Amino acid sequence: MKKIVTFGEIMLRFSTGAGERLSQTGELKVNYGGAEANVAVSLAHFGYNAFLVSKVPNNPLGQAVGNHLRSHGVRTDYLLMGGERLGTYYLEAGVGERSAQVTYDRKNSSFSMMEANEINWEEIFKDAFLFHVSGITLALSPELRETLLVGVKKAKQFGVKTSFDFNYRAMLWSQQEAGEAILPLLPYIDICSFGELDAIYLLGLVEADQSLSQTERLKHYYTKFTELYPNILFISSTFRTVISASANQLQGNLFAQGELYQSKVHYIDPIVDRVGGGDAFAASILTGIMEEFDLQQTVSFATAASALKHTIHGDCNLFTKEEVFRFTDSAPGKIVR
Repeated sequence: MKKIVTFGEIMLRFSTGAGERLSQTGELKVNYGGAEANVAVSLAHFGYNAFLVSKVPNNPLGQAVGNHLRSHGVRTDYLLMGGERLGTYYLEAGVGERSAQVTYDRKNSSFSMMEANEINWEEIFKDAFLFHVSGITLALSPELRETLLVGVKKAKQFGVKTSFDFNYRAMLWSQQEAGEAILPLLPYIDICSFGELDAIYLLGLVEADQSLSQTERLKHYYTKFTELYPNILFISSTFRTVISASANQLQGNLFAQGELYQSKVHYIDPIVDRVGGGDAFAASILTGIMEEFDLQQTVSFATAASALKHTIHGDCNLFTKEEVFRFTDSAPGKIVR
């Protein structure tokens, strides 16, 4: 069983019900989640020995985080306790043409105030196969940017594969800040996830001819990117067509060895909960790479897992590999007996 390490903040999420605004609701649903934690949960359900490196307050909320992770099979050996508060965010559910809206309340959280000397990378990377991180962590503080850069460098020193999801959040920082923080990490990354807008506005790649199709443009950016960073062997992303807040079309992309592989288009209607769909996709791309699936099978598997995540509440994908494979082979909505 491969040891997978993720590093990032896990937060408390408060969600309104459908048709309710945050300013009017008298009731909120509670979940725990965060990009890297969600990836760890997915990988644990896929049978991996998944760990989350993070920090939460030593109070009932922090203890609940540990309970949440362990209930899904995620190891909490490197979950530090301390600091003042657990980061939170509020999700106002979207309906029809009205988009969902996120409000963050995470300033001075335990994780964002974490110090580099609290992390024992040598112990963390012992027997590890893969280290997964995202750009959200980079956005939280200058100290965490330095810590994460040290982390990916240490991972390479210990022979650990590295995965980086850009996960740009405009509410956390500017495009310029994000680009400046991301670039130093890229020489140490093996697997990467970003889309066309990231290529233009965060990486500064020359914009492709707009007469090209979306697929042709994406292949253009990925080709140029791998010329700059030949160490990055796999790049992934999704195309999402938003029909309404409850109906989307989703297609996965995986670029490797100079070729772009794409899944079929999934029509997801109704969407129960979109949050965490990208993390489910990322975890499943990593699974296909680690299991050495055929590249076409890998992107098909990952997109199917993401589509399934949209059908359940909460941030986390709770399906096993076998359930994802059964979903890819069955007719939509068919009863599994």
